[in-house]
Amino acid sequence: MKNLKTLERLQQLHGLITNENTGTPKELANLLQISQRSVHLLIEQLKDYNANICYSRSRKTYHYCEDFDLQVSISVNVLTNNEVTQIFGGSYFSSTKLHIAS
Repeated sequence: MKNLKTLERLQQLHGLITNENTGTPKELANLLQISQRSVHLLIEQLKDYNANICYSRSRKTYHYCEDFDLQVSISVNVLTNNEVTQIFGGSYFSSTKLHIAS
């Protein structure tokens, strides 16, 4: 669940940066309900995705120095025991003994 929360925060941060409405790092931390250190870690994570992020002291906001877009999509599929058996029942796994918990 921690990874999902991080993705959610990255998406929130991206929206605020896109709209140039982050406020100061302290205000942004309060808005996202995280520490300032976590804000900086999220910004670094966006930079790892090649986002060129700048901070304007006069406008007191982060903004993208170059065009950047982030699309987060999460898919959750729930499988029944029968579907799990079908997926793991192929010839690749036939030589090993797989036990499915009931």
